[in-house]
Amino acid sequence: MHKVAIIGIGTTKFKARWIDKTYFELAYDAAKSAMEDAGIDRERIDCVVYGIYNDFFARQYQPDAFVHDYIGMGLKPMVRVNSGGATGGSALRIGYSEVASGLYDVCLVLGVEKCNDCYNYEVRTTTPEVLRAILYTADMTYDNPTGRTAASGFALAVVAHQEKYGNPTEEQMAKVSVKNHFNATRNPVAQSPQIITVEDVLNSRRIVGPFKFYDNCLYSEGASAVILASEGVAREITDKPVWITGVGASTDWVMPGNRPDIYTFESSRVAARKAYAMAGIKDPINDLDLAELHDAFTGTEIMAYEDCFFCEEGKGGSLVDNGTVMPDGRLPVNLSGGLIGCGHAVGATGIMQTCEIVTHLRGEAGERQVKDARRGLIQSIGGTLCTWTVCLILERED
Repeated sequence: MHKVAIIGIGTTKFKARWIDKTYFELAYDAAKSAMEDAGIDRERIDCVVYGIYNDFFARQYQPDAFVHDYIGMGLKPMVRVNSGGATGGSALRIGYSEVASGLYDVCLVLGVEKCNDCYNYEVRTTTPEVLRAILYTADMTYDNPTGRTAASGFALAVVAHQEKYGNPTEEQMAKVSVKNHFNATRNPVAQSPQIITVEDVLNSRRIVGPFKFYDNCLYSEGASAVILASEGVAREITDKPVWITGVGASTDWVMPGNRPDIYTFESSRVAARKAYAMAGIKDPINDLDLAELHDAFTGTEIMAYEDCFFCEEGKGGSLVDNGTVMPDGRLPVNLSGGLIGCGHAVGATGIMQTCEIVTHLRGEAGERQVKDARRGLIQSIGGTLCTWTVCLILERED
């Protein structure tokens, strides 16, 4: 396989609503920013991989074709990826494969989502329509008729984990929310920068036990882009390439009843092991300098500490209590603000996380910069109870 580098990144601001832009205009902004960052134009792009999760959000089947047209990539090969919340990470994995295989030298990986175009004019809100659109990705014979949402599904796993290990406690989950909202105050593209307290989280309204309002991410509109290049092209274009040195992926049984348990996410554990093995990582807590984990819910971030082997199974809550994952801790997690603080523009989320890690590895993260950051992890999950996981290891040039 050929070595693959990230040579350009770009992201729009993540917002609750981009009233004045279409989904393909947001995609254009992110692609243009990434090409400017790399110092190339569209003629240098060989192929494109799109991460777009939900057709219903934009009220448009095959939105990738319209994005491809709008950003001027006509006649170049492209493919769209859709794996729920893991869509952005999956798009990066496919883009990596396009270049690592030697088939193409330069690949644009672009994620975009515009969920609030599905406005319900009868009740004058988007929430029911967004939830209905997501529900179509659940099993239509069982999950959909019972109305189970993403929050209630992941809550099942967190409750199972609590029953087995006694954590994460609601206080530990609240600390994650406080951390990620604070981290977002240092990220200019974040949707929800806030200074809140543990008490604010604990006293916010309950959504579905044990999650309260501040334990949940918010759906966002936005776009993010990354440009991947083969080693020869990367060294020709930039003197600060960031290398993808580890890639791991796994797809679990989509029906939770087919799994031996739901108090861990086995797809995350498999994907992390594969990425670590490829990158030569044996001790993640010491070999990594920062991580961007999929925190759609505070409890699932804590479970991810265990599933990514930062600690023993059942000990994830302790990393919050002892400060390991805090901004000044041994292994800061979600300095972007994560999904909770920065936002969850689903198809763009894993790519946004990648942009964040690259920014630190290039020493360009400003006040949130991790000193001498050399290696970072991205975990991108999606689907019913973490059906899909993609893990990526990024490293800066020595």
